[in-house]
Amino acid sequence: MISFVDPLISNYTVVDFRNKAVSIIEEIFSRKKIPIIVGGTNYYIESLLWKVLIDTKPETLFENTSSLNAAAVVDHTGEESITLDRKAELEKLDSQELHRQLSEVDPEMAARLHPHDKRKVARSLQVFEETGIPHSQLLHQQRVEEGGGPLGGPLRYENPCIFWLTAAQAVLDERLDKRVDEMLTLGLLEELQEFHRRYNEQKLNENSQDYQHGIFQSIGFKEFHEYLTVGDSCPESTRAELLQRGIESLKQVTKRYARKQNKWVRNRFLQRPGANIPSVYELDATDVSQWELKVLAPALSIINSVIKGEKPVFDPLKTEESQKGQPENKHSWHTCDTCGKVIIGDREWRAHLKSKGHLHHVRKRRKLDCEAQSAEQDSSTTPSGCATDSSKKLEDNHTKTEASCPV
Repeated sequence: MISFVDPLISNYTVVDFRNKAVSIIEEIFSRKKIPIIVGGTNYYIESLLWKVLIDTKPETLFENTSSLNAAAVVDHTGEESITLDRKAELEKLDSQELHRQLSEVDPEMAARLHPHDKRKVARSLQVFEETGIPHSQLLHQQRVEEGGGPLGGPLRYENPCIFWLTAAQAVLDERLDKRVDEMLTLGLLEELQEFHRRYNEQKLNENSQDYQHGIFQSIGFKEFHEYLTVGDSCPESTRAELLQRGIESLKQVTKRYARKQNKWVRNRFLQRPGANIPSVYELDATDVSQWELKVLAPALSIINSVIKGEKPVFDPLKTEESQKGQPENKHSWHTCDTCGKVIIGDREWRAHLKSKGHLHHVRKRRKLDCEAQSAEQDSSTTPSGCATDSSKKLEDNHTKTEASCPV
């Protein structure tokens, strides 16, 4: 996307990508060829595999360019045009107000989304505003289509297969670190400085920079924010320190993202509920000297079998049920009175109950309850009788109270 979307356009979405990519895929099919999608961001690949996204009406231009919903951008020809980004405008609202508005027009969707998840709440509101139909109703229509499932509509294409290239974690981490070093050698800093000068410097001067939308949220730019924005009067030693800090941050974030991508494959492909799951073949790329034997040859063999309509000699990974027995509800609403939090989803709720933060609040609450019970017992004890016996009873009572306090 970096090569054809203007960096100042922040409202280019996965729907735009899907529409562009699908047209290219169809053109490749028309030539009797097989499209190969390489990536990348699995969320975008998922939008191509399944019919899971909601189309809203085409954006229109406001005649009044001062409209709050209009943002001026400059295209590649230098012409100024007006684009709409209603979702970004909605995200500027307070989280509670945003969620309240969604509750009024689509209570089912509001019940599924956390009030603090502004992006998803804003998207659902945008869908309703632009279609006049609740987001939850559109999603339900997708699921009831033939081949649909709990996570959306049916597969878009027949017999897709996924090659998942994996590597031992230590080997992968080393490769990712070397990749960053190679990017630096090939001129990453010069590219960042030029990009900052052309697209980011003015936004910073106007205090309008936003690292949460568009190209500016991508890995490899915001990690060098301090280095790129430091003044000319900054000592060279400080500048070098900021540069090194940016490099280490980029390496760390890149490795974290790789782990997230692998987790996405497991959770969204291998544990996806329903029958419309493409075959996922794991290819071990740990040892690149064995590439032809362990990656290329198996991949070609699988592809040839799929083309011929035959069963590949290599077995795909087995899909798993996310939870044995009763299916897991990913949209259930849980309120933790102890922590004062709202948790969405059965799995997230179980994880919260085991978290250090929750257990800390439970212990703290237990201690306060025990102290309150002990103080109440102290105030109700009569002064008559043997002092030694009274103290012994209070100690026994406190011990029993502590033992009976819920964990």
